[in-house]
Amino acid sequence: MRTVLNVIWLVLCGLWLCLGYFLAGLILCITIIGIPFGIAAFRIGIYALWPFGYTTVERRDAGTGSLVGNVLWLVLAGWWLALGHIVTGIALAITIIGIPLAIPNFKLIPLSLMPLGREIVPSDEPFGARRVR
Repeated sequence: MRTVLNVIWLVLCGLWLCLGYFLAGLILCITIIGIPFGIAAFRIGIYALWPFGYTTVERRDAGTGSLVGNVLWLVLAGWWLALGHIVTGIALAITIIGIPLAIPNFKLIPLSLMPLGREIVPSDEPFGARRVR
């Protein structure tokens, strides 16, 4: 079922959302200071391309740098990307068939606003065995 939802998501909104994140990532990577934000945009873009079967969890080692980075992200790119998720989610929620696809759009809004300090993991083990760094 996850694959079917991912394919429908890809056709209806995933590709466009992914392109939006990649565009934001390219613009942010122009400066050396923006490279960490660009990497975060690319990471979320891949997640927005194929979201079913994955979830986000907070990283335990995220600190004040993530907080400051999230504030900068919010100003530079986050609210534009969140607006894209809101518009796409509302458009999908108009039909009954689109409701299962609108829910992940609304779940991506907090991630699009504050992506630093979060990690994308498979849904079947969000708090289980995590990679050791």
